[in-house]
Amino acid sequence: MILQTGFSLPTTTTTFLSPSSPHRLNTLFFTHRRRRLVPPSRLGSCFSKRSFSLCGVAASGNNVFTSPETSKSFDFASEEKIYKWWESQGYFKPSFDQGGGSPFVIPMPPPNVTGSLHMGHAMFVTLEDIMVRYNRMRGRPTLWLPGTDHAGIATQLVVEKMLASEGIKRVELGRDEFTKRVWEWKEKYGGTITNQIKRLGASCDWSRERFTLDDQLSRAVNEAFVKLHDKGLIYQGSYMVNWSPNLQTAVSDLEVEYSEEPGFLYHIKYRVAGSPDFLTIATTRPETLFGDVAIAVHPEDDRYSKYVGETAIVPMTYGRHVPIISDKYVDKDFGTGVLKISPGHDHNDYLLARKLGLPILNVMNKDGTLNDVAGLFCGLDRFAVREKLWADLEETGLAVKKEPHTSRVPRSQRGGEVIEPLVSKQWFVHMDPLAEKALLAVEKKELTIIPERFEKIYNHWLTNIKDWCISRQLWWGHRIPVWYVVGKDCEEDYIVAKNAEEALEKAHEKYGKDVEIYQDPDVLDTWFSSSLWPFSTLGWPDVSAEDFKNFYPTNMLETGHDILFFWVARMVMMGIEFTGTVPFTHVYLHGLIRDSEGRKMSKSLGNVIDPLDTIKDFGTDALRFTIALGTAGQDLNLSTERLTANKAFTNKLWNAGKFVLQSLPSLSDTSAWESLLALKLDKEETLLSLPLPECWAVSKLHILIDSVTASYEKFFFGDIGRETYEFFWSDFADWYIEASKSRLYGSGGNSDSLVSQAVLLYVFENILKLLHPFMPFVTEDLWQALPYRKEALIVSPWPQNSLPRNVESVKRFENLQALTRAIRNVRAEYSVEPVKRISASVVGSAEVVGYISKEKEVLALLSRLDLNNVHFTNTPPGDANLSVHVVASEGLEAYLPLAAMVDISSEVQRISKRLSKMQTEYDALITRLNSPKFVEKAPEEVVRGVKEKAEEAEEKIKLTKARLDFLKSTSLVSQ
Repeated sequence: MILQTGFSLPTTTTTFLSPSSPHRLNTLFFTHRRRRLVPPSRLGSCFSKRSFSLCGVAASGNNVFTSPETSKSFDFASEEKIYKWWESQGYFKPSFDQGGGSPFVIPMPPPNVTGSLHMGHAMFVTLEDIMVRYNRMRGRPTLWLPGTDHAGIATQLVVEKMLASEGIKRVELGRDEFTKRVWEWKEKYGGTITNQIKRLGASCDWSRERFTLDDQLSRAVNEAFVKLHDKGLIYQGSYMVNWSPNLQTAVSDLEVEYSEEPGFLYHIKYRVAGSPDFLTIATTRPETLFGDVAIAVHPEDDRYSKYVGETAIVPMTYGRHVPIISDKYVDKDFGTGVLKISPGHDHNDYLLARKLGLPILNVMNKDGTLNDVAGLFCGLDRFAVREKLWADLEETGLAVKKEPHTSRVPRSQRGGEVIEPLVSKQWFVHMDPLAEKALLAVEKKELTIIPERFEKIYNHWLTNIKDWCISRQLWWGHRIPVWYVVGKDCEEDYIVAKNAEEALEKAHEKYGKDVEIYQDPDVLDTWFSSSLWPFSTLGWPDVSAEDFKNFYPTNMLETGHDILFFWVARMVMMGIEFTGTVPFTHVYLHGLIRDSEGRKMSKSLGNVIDPLDTIKDFGTDALRFTIALGTAGQDLNLSTERLTANKAFTNKLWNAGKFVLQSLPSLSDTSAWESLLALKLDKEETLLSLPLPECWAVSKLHILIDSVTASYEKFFFGDIGRETYEFFWSDFADWYIEASKSRLYGSGGNSDSLVSQAVLLYVFENILKLLHPFMPFVTEDLWQALPYRKEALIVSPWPQNSLPRNVESVKRFENLQALTRAIRNVRAEYSVEPVKRISASVVGSAEVVGYISKEKEVLALLSRLDLNNVHFTNTPPGDANLSVHVVASEGLEAYLPLAAMVDISSEVQRISKRLSKMQTEYDALITRLNSPKFVEKAPEEVVRGVKEKAEEAEEKIKLTKARLDFLKSTSLVSQ
């Protein structure tokens, strides 16, 4: 980490770390062309050149940085060079040398290794990098842990598709060869998402980058499984799961997305056994009738009560009988009020069957075809059976009707196919004991969720949590650490161990030396390993690991609110279970990025915005700043207009930097620099000695620092961005820079100029610090151009809080601003040419006139007044009746002689013509409103719009007439 030194003059050296070795000190000097070693004795001559990136840590010798003095605008191409320079200097690694307090640690939500950058990544990278850069500048040892997820289903799908293009099927290769191919793919393409995340400016410690299938993390996964199993929290059993026929694996409830889709409600007749009567059921899935085990009605439904206790014959099953039962679970008002119970293929039916002790009949193969229970339909796809079965039912007279019906269809989040509820043998985690501790963590304020409203959702999900199916029928992932003994019952005789050697040792102990074992073919749910991420990446279960002791628990988890349950809640549960501590103190949840119309981005809508294309057009800083202005937990609408505005903000910063640099003394003027650096603007005595504009600018800056720092601590990033933007653009660029020109180019002398230069530099460098977490590239580039920088901006100290401010000076300058605005408004109202300087008499109390008159040059410059004809008095001037009177604030007025601003006669003619045109337009509106035909037939909103236009036009006519009357009266008086 760069060592900090004090401000240095040209006769001293600047000490910092060599790019080649962050631990070896070198005394170096950089020019903007190439790096060269300069002995201290020659430093003075180097400063004679008017270049402002000569001193400090600038790597301009490697052409990393540009200067506003030589470049018209910030060059986006510099971003990657700046990033590589930061990384080469070791700035992304935590440092314990600064004494900034406890570490700040944040684990990156590991993106899928198959992924490519999208706006969701841009959102989390931006917000996390803001937190990380802020805390690094606060001096805290800061660690951002990066990594990627093996993404079991997604990665296996990608590689299977790649093999299919070569005419190869996964099963033909075998497990070992297929897994080898996946690793080869990962090594070749897996770094894509990492490099793209770097492009966003993510200041992660890449030396600690992890992959969820790394050896250490794999050991952690096995350790967790074994511990949970030993405590009785992991069990194996046949239960209802969400089955993906295409992927050939179970998926969790959270990986199933429901969509409202058009379909049909099929009405089918079931004969009551031993009776001529039929019961008509209504179902959306007739193909599951082969798995019916009962027919149910509501106990209070008088239409069917006489059939309860009888049996019904399931159609197309060669006379298979099922009982007719009653249960309050049945909705009397849905369909016919008669429900077929197929517990092997419906979650609710499954629960009812378990409650009532009904058998469970599975009619489906794992690939979505029907099995031999379906008789003649065996081997056909489920949807093909639906059509064929309905045709057969129609032919036999058992089909009543088919009517359109909208259903909630479960689809796989990954594959998109319709999920099949299926009873399958799987591994599960018993969640209730884990959930209790996670609920308590929020209740006891050990964990804070931001925004707070998500606490209710978190609590509701954990209170109603189901056991977690953690096994997946895949080949890519963490193999379940369970081994079976050849020849033994898999249900009873299995061994849970951390590795194959331990499993074999346990088998020998239990069954003797002459045994053979084989591992469970399934892998663990990807989210199982991800739930261990915050502590496994820091060395758990090796609790003696240095990283674990230094950096756990972590401070913050930042992620999208859409994975609050997938990942966040599970990490909390696992963290408490395995480390005894909540894995992070805060969870910050962001929303989605939508298009400008508020629609979710999707390829089908054609509204996907590529972050890399956006960076190319607008720059990384503009994209980051736009994203960061959102509100925690709220979705953000992203538009080209916003990006364009924030690109302009980047340019405004650059141009301000250019002005500041060009305003500073030449580096050869050592006397000027000694005086400039001696001004300690963070000291109260210095602040109180400043002229009004300078005192105002510094005071406003100090107020901003406190406000922004408080917002950083509360994670109010939108407030930070807006406040800093407003201060820079309005207060600094529009007001102080303009006011400073009266010092720099005026008649006040060197002392006034020097004070202004010091304030310009002080305020600007602090603006760069406040904005750096949001806009790291342009701020670092500008920082490197400033003279006498001690270290890179990324590791420079954050501005101090509670610095002095003069509230009275702030109020006084606000009065000067109000007076300037009032004069500017009059100029605009009377269309005074911008280059024309006008006269003014400023009237107010002795106190107000006293401090305003001291800034006569500033007022004249900002208001475009004739400096020789600006007068200050306690009473209105003699020609007040020939002047435009403006009131700036209580006790502060101005009189602007009209004749000095405009040719009154010409202005009367111009406004008369304008008034005539306005009257014509107004009369046309009134004519429309007086027409009964228009009022009666036009839409209400159109009529209302015309009324509003007429009212607005009438008001403008009144104001214009008043101005015309004033001009005419002035003309008469002057005559």
